Amino acid sequence: MTDWAPHTVVTDEYIDPAAVTALATLFDDGLPGPAVGDDLPPLWHWVALPRWAASSQISVDGHPFRGSFLPPIDLPRRMFAGGRVEFLAPLRVGDLTRRESRVDSVVEKNGRSGKLVVVTVVTTLHTPAGEPAVVETQNLIYREGAAVSGDVPSPAPAAALVPAGAPFVARDDAGFDFRTDPTLLMRFSAATANAHRIHYDWPYATGVEGYPGLVVHGPLMSLALAETHRLSGGRPVAAIDHRNSAPLFCGQEAWLRPSDDGASIALIGPRGLDSGPHTSIDLTF
Repeated sequence: MTDWAPHTVVTDEYIDPAAVTALATLFDDGLPGPAVGDDLPPLWHWVALPRWAASSQISVDGHPFRGSFLPPIDLPRRMFAGGRVEFLAPLRVGDLTRRESRVDSVVEKNGRSGKLVVVTVVTTLHTPAGEPAVVETQNLIYREGAAVSGDVPSPAPAAALVPAGAPFVARDDAGFDFRTDPTLLMRFSAATANAHRIHYDWPYATGVEGYPGLVVHGPLMSLALAETHRLSGGRPVAAIDHRNSAPLFCGQEAWLRPSDDGASIALIGPRGLDSGPHTSIDLTF
């Protein structure tokens, strides 16, 4: 990375009502979709400000080539690891916002699975009056790929092919079951301008990156947890800390489980409580 240096990217963005509607219809959870002039719910800026890269800038994994805004890291797997989002003032559907983003740090580490690099990106979104509205620190992890056999991948398991319907299903004990299928993942990829092939390309996800199936987006899991808080009629949120600890694969069972005090919510995967959450959020009020 001797020829690369971090720099700040400043753009003026439109909080697109069509993109907001895309997420509301994807969730299909009974809450009214935010309309023009309504406050943007927590974390919905991930969908409301989509930004597609030019086709000539797309690398083999579906992401833009590294080496411009993000550093030229030569590790194949990219994961959305988590971060913190502070909500200082409302952003409203239909607003224009100025976005300022920069790479804050690049740290090389050695983990249990080998070499990895943690890239921290800081983004500030401003109100139309120029005041900071959302301040976000986001951690991206780049790591070595898993070994693959080179064989032609088997067809997707039946559970990943059955239409899931509305993704939120209320449970009697607490929270919601969270259901995914390939169409849901495709729609979320389109809504967030995310062309990463692990979310829709079964042969690539399994045969190149070594996953056992299509990967559920980290931002989708975090947004589902934040939506669980909205569905419970929870208090306004001042900040959200979110962590993605383990991948969830398309069609796997998942439980959106709030804590007793409602200050944290965890996504529990098919192995149950004893295995720990795949994704979790902590809420500051």
